[in-house]
Amino acid sequence: MRKPEAECCEAVCIHDDVIDRVSRQMPPQERMKELADFYKVFADATRIRILCVLLESEMCVCDLAEVLEMTQSAISHQLRVLKQAKLVKNRRDGKTVYYSLADGHIQTIISQGMEHITE
Repeated sequence: MRKPEAECCEAVCIHDDVIDRVSRQMPPQERMKELADFYKVFADATRIRILCVLLESEMCVCDLAEVLEMTQSAISHQLRVLKQAKLVKNRRDGKTVYYSLADGHIQTIISQGMEHITE
């Protein structure tokens, strides 16, 4: 199966006004790298599964491991990555640590991503 190729202009015509306007609106390179790094965190199916569970309910590591049929160690490793990326937060209640989505933005990203792939 051949991949579709991107169509190109048949004639070279530079639209300086559009280029100038867009160039002024572009974020700095460092900000775009930060955004790319942010989206890289979503490139792991296990992390997506964890986020989908947390979309439904706050959970401790033990419960996450049970519902996802994984070891607590594997869950903890992925939670560390998600926490460093500020996608999840935690709270302690005695000896139990509960995890939840960091904020409503994460819920929106997951929900819109699901909507996009099911269209």
